[in-house]
This record gives sequence, C-alpha cells and structure tokens, in this order.
Amino acid sequence: MPKKAPELSAIQVKRLDTRGMHAVGGVSGLLLQVAQGGSRSWILRATIGNKRRDVGLGGYPDVTLSQARDKAREAREKIVQGIDPVAERKAARDALIASNAKRMTFAEAARRKHTAIASEFRNARSRDNWLSSLERYAFPIIGELEVEAVELPHVLSVLEPIWKTKTETATRVRQRMESVFNWAIVGKYRESANPAVWKGNLAEVLPKPAKIAKVKHQRALDWHEVPAFMERLRQRGGMSAKALEFAILTAARSGEVRFATWAEFDLDARIWTVPEERTKNGKTHRVPLSDDALALLKAMPRFEGSEFVFTAPRGGALSDMSLSAITKKMNVDAVPHGFRSSFKDWARHRSNMPDEVSELALAHVNSDATRAAYARDELLPQRDRLMRQWAAFCVDGEPTKASVSNIGEARA
Repeated sequence: MPKKAPELSAIQVKRLDTRGMHAVGGVSGLLLQVAQGGSRSWILRATIGNKRRDVGLGGYPDVTLSQARDKAREAREKIVQGIDPVAERKAARDALIASNAKRMTFAEAARRKHTAIASEFRNARSRDNWLSSLERYAFPIIGELEVEAVELPHVLSVLEPIWKTKTETATRVRQRMESVFNWAIVGKYRESANPAVWKGNLAEVLPKPAKIAKVKHQRALDWHEVPAFMERLRQRGGMSAKALEFAILTAARSGEVRFATWAEFDLDARIWTVPEERTKNGKTHRVPLSDDALALLKAMPRFEGSEFVFTAPRGGALSDMSLSAITKKMNVDAVPHGFRSSFKDWARHRSNMPDEVSELALAHVNSDATRAAYARDELLPQRDRLMRQWAAFCVDGEPTKASVSNIGEARA
C-alpha cells in the first residue's frame, strides 16, 4: 500500500522552494511543482483509464493550498465517474475558441460582405456608396453589436428615423443590412433568422416605401427653351461646357460623357460605344452621332497622357460637379441629367418616331416583352434619324423634316 503523504500547512507549502515535485497531502497525488526559475504550480497525479496523467490545477499562490485540495477532490471524483478531466478541459477550451471565432460585430460582417461582392459593382462610386450608407446609418446604432445579437428592434432603430424622410435611402440600407445578415447566416456567424427581411417581417411594422416615397425628379429645362440655352452654351469656353453640349446632343448621362475615352469612338462609322461598366443598366450602349456631335468631337484637342475626350485642366476626367457648375453659372434651373428629360419630352411632342426609339436612345431598360424584342436590334437606323432631328432642333430651333416611321423599317 503506497505511503500516505503528510498533510502540510499553508506556511510549510510557502517554504517549499526546492526544484521538483513536492507532495502536500490532504488529497492523494496532490503535488506542488517547483520549476527551475522558481515558479510554482499545482499538479494532481492520477491514473485515468490505464494511464498515469498529470492534471494541472493552476499556479501558486493564485490558487491557494485549500483551493488546490478542493480542485483535486473534484478531479478525483470525475475520474471515479469515468470522466477524464484533462479531456473535459480541452473540450471546453476548444468550444470557447470555436465560440470566439464565430463572434463578429455587424460592422465587421458588413465589411467582409462588401469585400466579397466588390467585383460585382459597375463603378467605384456604387461600390463605395454600398458601404458608406451602412457606415452612416447602421454602424452608429448596431455596428458594435455582435451580428448574432441583432434583432428586429435594433433594425427598426436604424430605419425608423429615415424611413419617411429618406425613403429611398432607407430602402437601400434595409436591403444592404439584409444582405449582410444573409452572409453572416451562411458563414455560420449567425443562427437566428434574418431580422432585416421585408416580407413577413419588416413589412408588418413599417409602411410600404411606395406609399410614402416622394418621387423627386431631376430639374429639367423645358424642351422649348433648349435651343436658346444651347446658343448661350456654345458661347462659353472651357472643357466642361463642351462636355455638357456633347451630353445634350447625345442625350447621354453625365458620367458616360465625363469618362468617355477616344477608344470608344468610331468616327468613320459615327458611333460611340459606351462600355457596360459605365452604363446604368450594365449593358453596352451604342450611340449614333449627329453631324453636330461629330463636329464637336473632331474639334476637341487631344492631350498627351490623357485617354479622356473631355480632360480636366489638371488631367484626368472632369469632376461630377463640373457640368452642374455650368448650369448654375448660366442661372438655369436645371441639372445636366435633366436634359435627358428635355430630350424625351421633345421626342414625344415633335418626333414621329415610336416611343421605343427614344427609350433606346436613353438606354432605358423596359421589362415589357415587346420593347425587349426591339432592344435586341437596337433600332440604330431610326435612332440615328432621331438624334439628327434632335441636334437640328438644339442648334437651329427646328428639327429636320420628320417622316412617320414604322418599327418594321429598322429591320428591313
């Protein structure tokens, strides 16, 4: 029968400083280990299964003699019950590590989701806006919460302050939050249902966006006033004025014009091909060039080191505000984008072309099956005639003599 170790007192244990293992008694196998550097820790030496194991019980003096004996008795009781305290502790530690690995704030999840979809955006502005909207409206309220902990009331606290005053923005924020939570659910960072889903969830507690949103149209110049405006515009110098003139003649969006490169133009074929990454609908858009648009391009200087047609004074593309600044300086209550509305209104009142032609000229996508069929062949011949008429109206105040056109003519 093994010799029973004498039960040492707390003072006697404190005096143990010789390197090695020292039995302290009170519980069979309880030892104080003194390391070479003088540090001390508690060890329970026991047989688990058919193997002798050393079970760590903590460092001394953080764990007192009394506490060490209690821990040793608990460990021996588990061994008697067939539980390996070493394996149990490792399983608990592994579970904690796994739990910590799954912990993620909403802000971090949003950034991870944004990184995952970064290549899907057509341009840098759209990519940046996706995250910045969450940074502005969601992060201050739920950004530091664990993504698993966010519930419906938290989502409402983000949306309710802006739901009626900034409905379009709020709708996008909701959609982006929903996307973040979906990412977290798939990635196992969240087990609960998505709290930003609309149907059967937020739809029950928030009014429908379509019922409260106020449609805000871009300020546009009455189409009757476009020729007079163009006459004044042509008298102005500067690259921004030329870019705005070209945008009006082609009924193009500001960004499409500002970032237009010489490589996109086939001057012989009189076609400008806007690449899909710069169009709103994500599809390549071919624009027939009128005589006036073509003459403007041919008169434009080409700057060494710049690929842009409308190069900014310091190089690179013109800024987003450069074209808007022109209308402001001319005291016109309209924005550059509004001239697309002027073009559309003119086409409805003064052109005999079918509505589909002007819609394609504006690169609008319509889900109607008939218009989708028209879009396949782009109706370039009719659009060419339409843009010539528009240019003639812009410059001279009168369109070229229009003739009634039939959709079938474009395919003849």
